[in-house]
Amino acid sequence: MTDPVDLTAALVRCASVTPDAGEAIDLVADVLGTAGFRTVRTDRNGIPNLFARWGSEGPVLGFNGHLDVVPVGNPANWRHDPFAAEIAQGRLWGRGAADMKSGVAAWVAAVVDFVRETPPAQGSLVVTITGDEEGDGVDGTAAILDWMAENGERMDHCLVGEPTCPERMGDTMKIGRRGSMSAFLTAYGKQGHTAYPDQAKNPLPGLVRLLDRLAARTLDKGTAHFGASTLAITTIDVGNTATNVIPAEGRATVNIRFNDAHSGASLSAWIEEEADRAATEFGVGIGARFQITGESFVTEPGPFTALVRDAVAAVTGVAPDYSTTGGTSDARFVKDHCPVVEFGLVGATMHQTDEHVEVEHVHQLKAVYARILAAYFAG
Repeated sequence: MTDPVDLTAALVRCASVTPDAGEAIDLVADVLGTAGFRTVRTDRNGIPNLFARWGSEGPVLGFNGHLDVVPVGNPANWRHDPFAAEIAQGRLWGRGAADMKSGVAAWVAAVVDFVRETPPAQGSLVVTITGDEEGDGVDGTAAILDWMAENGERMDHCLVGEPTCPERMGDTMKIGRRGSMSAFLTAYGKQGHTAYPDQAKNPLPGLVRLLDRLAARTLDKGTAHFGASTLAITTIDVGNTATNVIPAEGRATVNIRFNDAHSGASLSAWIEEEADRAATEFGVGIGARFQITGESFVTEPGPFTALVRDAVAAVTGVAPDYSTTGGTSDARFVKDHCPVVEFGLVGATMHQTDEHVEVEHVHQLKAVYARILAAYFAG
């Protein structure tokens, strides 16, 4: 039997701060290759990625995960060395323990034992692992999916192993994600002396009015699978160190987390319309630049979501809620390829100092994944 805790510890000892995850990906490739998987490095622009496949025919069940981690901050603030993978108090400590080396290890341990002990008579397994989830994501899972399309590879369904449980092992699985976008706003005027405002054009009143209108709007009240969309003003910057100078420009940023009542394009058009309105009213220039990091999506409840839910309930004794909350994940790329759901460990400590996971939860996660494999290939 393949021990998922031992494999998690080995992965944590790889100091794979994004995007430097090559050593960890090579470790997973070796484990999968020894079990009979065909492994291919699908690196792009220096980002390490892995595609692995067992079997040659359908149906094809896929898994997606990442082995890059966020920086540790000051190591002196950690109770345990962040890359030592120490086990204490029934927990495995280290950067990436929760997000999401344990998820990758549990799946790899489950599939290795599955193909060795009870290989399906028909069907294939695909494992996709990236080193660019915590970074920009441009050359990570997106690159793997591009490579798959170019090489005739497909998945029929995919499971992402991100930590999904807020409080209790088994309490939540993700069937979708909100969209995320940022708008970078710049208001332009004419610099001048505050004693002579008629000789200047202050861009800030127009920018403030625009921000007020954006923040005051109720985007929606939620949809069937999503809560209400939200808009947050995250920065307002002028860079003016003098109290007697009207600035030439001001900048602000807003971030929107949106449901399936909107798209990045529709929200961008709304902000541009409001920016033009405020610019006209105040006689200034206001420009907007947008960064859309993911559109909202949902995998409608059905046989696949039920299969995952039943497996979680059988192992943990908890029937997980279907959820679309939280930030973005690489499921935002996979959803354009095939139906995708997410299930993983309790993520309470991810990205924090003293990140850790319960050792027993890692074993439970492998058991959940083993049940998913057995049920999926049983038809």
